[in-house]
Amino acid sequence: MAMKASINDVSKLAGPEKAAIVLLSLGEDHTRIWEALDDEEIKEVSQAMAGLGTVSATVVEELLVEFVSGMSSTGAIMGSYEQTQRLLQSFMPPEKVDALMEEIRGPAGRTMWDKLGNVNEAVLANYLKNEYPQTVAVVLSKVKSDHAARVLASLPEDFALECVTRMLRMEPVQREILDKIEQTLRNEFMSNLARTSKRDSHEMMAEIFNNFDRQTEARFIAALEERNREAAERIRALMFVFEDLSKLDPGGVQTLLRATSKEQLALALKGASDKLREMFFSNMSERAAKIMREDMESMGPVRLKDVDQAQVAMVQVAKDLAAKGEIMLAGSGSDDELIY
Repeated sequence: MAMKASINDVSKLAGPEKAAIVLLSLGEDHTRIWEALDDEEIKEVSQAMAGLGTVSATVVEELLVEFVSGMSSTGAIMGSYEQTQRLLQSFMPPEKVDALMEEIRGPAGRTMWDKLGNVNEAVLANYLKNEYPQTVAVVLSKVKSDHAARVLASLPEDFALECVTRMLRMEPVQREILDKIEQTLRNEFMSNLARTSKRDSHEMMAEIFNNFDRQTEARFIAALEERNREAAERIRALMFVFEDLSKLDPGGVQTLLRATSKEQLALALKGASDKLREMFFSNMSERAAKIMREDMESMGPVRLKDVDQAQVAMVQVAKDLAAKGEIMLAGSGSDDELIY
């Protein structure tokens, strides 16, 4: 049988082969490293190891230098959330491990910018409003545009406009400045976020307000506006809104349609998303949907204020139906569907 050619080029090695060579170099005295691998990883590295053949001394030396450099600079070699958790569990009480890993994980996402994309916009805006506008501009330029839009809308208006101005004038950001901002966010914001309740307090209050009757809700919102306008606005933004009607099932939509005047519905749908419009049309007869579309077209341009009033009125009808037990409303922060 022909001998396998000696490995002389590091660049041609795959990850598992590199790991296999390093583990072979460390020898049998370092078996605890294997204990940190899961079954699939052990299988993959073992298969690579069994098929290695001869590895030149130069390749071994290069790999060990690469391994040590990696460990000293980033610690990223074969590291993962799960492996870290297993290692900590070998010498730390389970409850401490859980708390630490929760802090490390933070909101889901691999990079800091992924993580920020999963932070409630009101929570993020509340933190960023105390930062320099230039810092906020950098942060918002790094997250997805839809999330940046929601954060800007949650910031005080003058401050938000200053951030927009900075974003419009922004030059490419130096790597060291970006790294510093990222580190500050990680240390000051993410670590605190992981230690606090996963639920934003305004989100919790919005859910409570959703369960008030109309009069009580109006009374509390009005009183809160006098004491803390910002808190009242954030709660109102998180409460059940017209677009949340998209969570109704067909029976719930039909119940709402029966309780809503055609004029009010036409006006409300003028300002609705295409998705929500189609949901309502699909729950009407073909003839009724055709008439409704024609009515909406014949209305021409309508005032935004009138559309808002019609949408608010429909939400109030939905809340009244919910109070009677005819439909169930889920809060805007909830993943639950509305159930008929």
